Order: sequence, then structure tokens, then C-alpha cells
Amino acid sequence: KLFFTDYGNAAKVERCDMDGMNRTWIVNAKIEQPTALALDLINKYVYWVDVYLDSVEVVDYQGRKRHTIIKGKQIRHLCGLAVFENYLYTVNSDNVSILRINRYNGTDVQSLAGLDNAKEIRVYQKRTQAAVRSHACEADPYGLPGGCSHICLLSSSYKARTCRCRTGFILGSDGRSCK
Repeated sequence: KLFFTDYGNAAKVERCDMDGMNRTWIVNAKIEQPTALALDLINKYVYWVDVYLDSVEVVDYQGRKRHTIIKGKQIRHLCGLAVFENYLYTVNSDNVSILRINRYNGTDVQSLAGLDNAKEIRVYQKRTQAAVRSHACEADPYGLPGGCSHICLLSSSYKARTCRCRTGFILGSDGRSCK
């Protein structure tokens, strides 16, 4: 699944399949300007920062179990968000520092380091990497991803895929080659 935020005409947090199909709103009420998003892949939770409402909130993948982690002026300048173990990590763009926030109760907010310039944060650690299993976009015997001549996107499951073409090309009737 692909998770994303939108604060155009109607602010929301959404998810869809990697090919863009099955687009679903998971949060569309009491949300104004969601700017950063992070996933807890193990427990299947979505965290986001709303800079207009000065809050960090969480829901499960279906949009249930919503609650506020932390609210207040210290949220106003947050950008970027990452989850690791018991904490959320974010960048405060006002004083350009990395903050650590307890994701279960919003307490224990600590400034960990100052930076020259940052807008995003990621945690790379072996335990946060999902195990890779065989999937529909693996290279075929000819080296084509999922048998697609240009782009292979996972669909509704890791066993299904959709082929797409680069700009200027159209998908052939076989659903795999681009012309």
C-alpha cells in the first residue's frame, strides 16, 4: 500500500495500492494541514503531523483508533516524521533540530541534535526493514520487472501487478509492452 497526505480542497490522509487503484480515505475529518506521515509497519499504524492544528495524531490502517499523541505550539514547525521503537522522530524547522517524542503518550520530548538545514528524517535500522518475499514485479527470465517492458507496480497484493509506461508511450493490448 501507498499512504499519503493531501491538504488541497479537503485535507485528508489516504491509502491506495501501489498502482494507484483502490484509493481510500482513512482520515478526512478534524484535519487541516497534514504535512508529514510515518508508518508503524509492525502494528499497522499511520502517524501524521498537522501543522495547522499543532498536533501529531495516529490511526490504524483502516482509519480507526484515532487519537492525539501531542498537541501544542511545539508542533507548529515540525516537518518530516519517522517511527522507531517507542518514539517518533521529527525535524523542527524553526530551530532546525531533531526532536524525539514518546509515541504512546507524547511525553519525554527531547531535542537530540541541531542541524544546519533539514526538512525530512528517516530511520534506517535492520529491524525496521520488512522481509522481502517473492512478488509479482520480480524480474522475469528476460530481466523485465514482472514481465513489463517499462514499469511494474504492485497491485492489490504482492501477487498482483500492473504494468505502466514511461511518458510518451502507451500500453499495448498485451498489458505488458509499451509502444
